[in-house]
Amino acid sequence: MTLTADRNTLAKEGNFINAPVAAAKKIYEGALVALDASGNATPGLVATTLKSAGRAEENVDNSTGAAGDKRVLIRKGVFKFGNYAADLITRADIGNPCYIVDDEQVARTNGTSTRSVAGTIFDVDTDGVWVRFV
Repeated sequence: MTLTADRNTLAKEGNFINAPVAAAKKIYEGALVALDASGNATPGLVATTLKSAGRAEENVDNSTGAAGDKRVLIRKGVFKFGNYAADLITRADIGNPCYIVDDEQVARTNGTSTRSVAGTIFDVDTDGVWVRFV
């Protein structure tokens, strides 16, 4: 329907997500967080069905709860995670996607189609990988 008057269009900056936490999951502050097939937050892990979300801004323990009993604040941006030694990311990989290994590490490849995309490699240091989450 076409507008016929001014409209107060709601906005979000797009830097944060407040997501329901998956059943029986604990998310640590600073963890790499993904969304499962139902849209619930879960710590990063090897799986092909996850959608990368960003970094947990708080510790949320839903280990005894059902999906959605608790929520977690997730931030988008560029964050440093560990460089998985068995599938090392180098400076030559900057600009490429990287893949979720767990809630604190990323890898260069999808592990023969077993890992979900974490984000884009922004930079690489001797002690980690800077990943852009959008």
